[in-house]
Amino acid sequence: MNFKSIFKSALPHLVSILVFLIVAFMYFQPALEGKQFKKGDSIHAWGAKKEIIDFREKTGEDALWTNSMFGGMPSYQINVDYQAKDMYTFKKMMELYTPDPVKYLILYMIGFYILLISLRVNPWLSIAGSVAYAFSTYFIIIIGAGHLWKVNALAFIPPALGGILMVLRGRYIWGGIIATFFLIMELYSNHIQMTYYFLLTVICILIFEFYQQWKDQKLKQFFKAIGVLAVASVIALGVNFTNLFSSYEYSKSTIRGKSELSLGNKDNQTTGVDKDYGTMWSYGIQETLSLLIPNAKGGGGSPQEGIQVLNYVNGGQIKSAADYYDMEQVKNHHYWGNQIFTVGPVYLGAFILFLFILGLFIVRGRLKWGLLTASILAIMLSWGHNFPALSHFFFDYVPLYNKFRAVSSILIIVELCVPLLAILALKKIIEEPEVLKKKINISSLKLNVLVLPFVLTGGVAILLYLLPTLALDFFSDIEKNYFAQISASNPNAVSFITNIQNDLRDARIDLFKADALRTVLFVVLGAVLLWAFSKDYLKAKLFIPAVIVLILADLYPVNKRYTTNDAFVEKKDLKLAYMPNMADFQILQNEIRNNPELKAVAEQALKDYSRQNRKASDYEKVAAQIWAVTYNTNYRVFEQIGGPFQNARPSYFHKSIGGYHGAKLRRVQELYEYHIEKGNMKALNMLNTKYVISQGEKGVQLSINPGALGNAWFVNSYKLVQDANEEIMLLNAFDPAKEAIVDQRFKDQLNGFSILADSTASIGMTKYSPNQISYEYQAKTEQLAVFSEVYYQPGWNAYIDGNPAPHFRANYVLRAMKLPAGKHKVEFKFEPKGYIIGEKISLSSMILFFLLALGAIVLGIRNYQKENA
Repeated sequence: MNFKSIFKSALPHLVSILVFLIVAFMYFQPALEGKQFKKGDSIHAWGAKKEIIDFREKTGEDALWTNSMFGGMPSYQINVDYQAKDMYTFKKMMELYTPDPVKYLILYMIGFYILLISLRVNPWLSIAGSVAYAFSTYFIIIIGAGHLWKVNALAFIPPALGGILMVLRGRYIWGGIIATFFLIMELYSNHIQMTYYFLLTVICILIFEFYQQWKDQKLKQFFKAIGVLAVASVIALGVNFTNLFSSYEYSKSTIRGKSELSLGNKDNQTTGVDKDYGTMWSYGIQETLSLLIPNAKGGGGSPQEGIQVLNYVNGGQIKSAADYYDMEQVKNHHYWGNQIFTVGPVYLGAFILFLFILGLFIVRGRLKWGLLTASILAIMLSWGHNFPALSHFFFDYVPLYNKFRAVSSILIIVELCVPLLAILALKKIIEEPEVLKKKINISSLKLNVLVLPFVLTGGVAILLYLLPTLALDFFSDIEKNYFAQISASNPNAVSFITNIQNDLRDARIDLFKADALRTVLFVVLGAVLLWAFSKDYLKAKLFIPAVIVLILADLYPVNKRYTTNDAFVEKKDLKLAYMPNMADFQILQNEIRNNPELKAVAEQALKDYSRQNRKASDYEKVAAQIWAVTYNTNYRVFEQIGGPFQNARPSYFHKSIGGYHGAKLRRVQELYEYHIEKGNMKALNMLNTKYVISQGEKGVQLSINPGALGNAWFVNSYKLVQDANEEIMLLNAFDPAKEAIVDQRFKDQLNGFSILADSTASIGMTKYSPNQISYEYQAKTEQLAVFSEVYYQPGWNAYIDGNPAPHFRANYVLRAMKLPAGKHKVEFKFEPKGYIIGEKISLSSMILFFLLALGAIVLGIRNYQKENA
């Protein structure tokens, strides 16, 4: 081999990697000091996976179930080491073994770089595209928010698309290998919603690909490519089969599946999430302007700041609404759109959007039409409840679409397509500079090709700068309604409120106009660069670096509004995110009274916590000690602070009936909505909720629930009900300690069973682990036992003295069993067949992929040797 030639070919790519490293470390500079980014969802994840990780470290096994959240749920979507984890090594290689969060920026840039290189884009120009993709504002924001599964999925979409496009262009072997590998990594990233949106993009591209091949009478080539991609998809699905199948199986029982209740609005219900839940985060139609102007609807925050301003002014804390925006703590946290809240806008970059529109006029081929179609569709779908005709059609008729929420996140399609076509436009310009002299006909006018893109970007920004109220409101609907209510209830305050509204509108307009002006500036600078290149005043060697600098100069400061260096903390301080509070220690003290064996652990925890000059490691040790007590006592905690179903803090220390996850069991969610949220203590009692943590006047306070029923109990009677509606409503009018509510579909297991009371009967838990729970009981007669464990099938199997035995659901969410008389041992084991079979399929598929990849490498080496013989 000619290593000198190979090194020369590889040099641009090595330089590109060096540029990515410099840019990433420059943006996340505190990472060089060993600091870490404080990411909200990542912190929630610590609580969610605490029990799972502890169990793995202790036993070497995976906990496929966890009791630390929502009373119990599968851990498929939380933290399971599937067979496919062996592919993780390649992810680390792509991240260049850089620290968090630098590695995510690197992953973004390298992924998009591979896409552009696969399209034969100049490596130097590919750097520009990679920076544009990685610094799209939403992509940076989700790193800060800790949506890391989504980050990984978005990083692997571009190279997967690159492999697909290679196959469609006839490069079947290497295109197929690249597509397979990155589809494996995409699916392993475990964010099916992002993968689904990627699939919609590919479908749009394939439609135009099919049309072109049909027109050129090359359908044989098209279907050959489809065959290769089908094989790639099957292998990728096979490698990730365990996770995908288990998640699919689980999804039927979650809020992503169909509810059995028919008590609500039927028009709102789907076979997946309810429409109002799925479209809760809908991008406003006016808000779409934020793709071009960051502050079209303000930055991050909630749409209630007009209310806050009124309160501030009314309370005399500030003199005017304009002063509110001078306050440091709210400087970059103003938002007047109609989403519930947002961290920041989806800003693509003014120059990038200019190039995208230019690409529609100068780039030839079917790919641009696929990218344009996908972008338009994504924008309209992102409007959600603001465009109900299209949104409801997709929820009702398009397969799987109703399994996902937060429709605004579909804009990731736009963030993929826009920079891709923008760079293809630059590629065309560099290869054919004369294309910038092209004329386009608009009515009877012949305009230079740059004019219309400039008008649709810079021109729109200029118009809105001059007439900002022409197309924009500067109040959210929530604020408008509030102002109207206050005015109606207090006519004397109308003049005052009107003045505040005018003042607030002026302050917001000033913020908007500043960003509109910066958009004009970057469009003008970009147009000047193109003009200078077309006139040969600027050579390609300088033109491309100038483009990179312009893209960074545009996107970098906008992103820094939402991911500042202040968000970085020392590694030791990050561990303080889960500090035990006094309620945790009160629980600890109460539990050791009943468990003397754990007294030493608890006393050590208190000693560690009371030590002066505590370190983060001390808090971590205390948390582990508290969990040790929790693990061996098996009570549940209900923490009401911060929204129980949006808070994973208690899951770090206790077995919680709350938590933080986007795919909780639907019946648990419905139990919360119909009973727990409304204060029905019967629901808490049957879940063995021994402690309630709330916010009192003097801080966090703890209440002990004397009605908690324990881990298992015998009931005196049961009632068969017709359906889920009757089952959930009867929970208002029964005594869970004495009666069980059972759906009639389980009547065969009871078969006329009549309970004979036995005052001496007893049952109790003897051993607990996430995957297996053991009980011992004794009774003189047959009994009906209810267990304070969440019912879930498929997965949980019951055994009496080691022999399989049936169990069924009771009280809407719990497990129940008919038990024979005598002294016996009952065991519940989580043994999902899909997981066991799936791991074998996954291993086989992985071996097949590596054999195919090895074959492709050998073939490539032989072809190279022949060409250079």
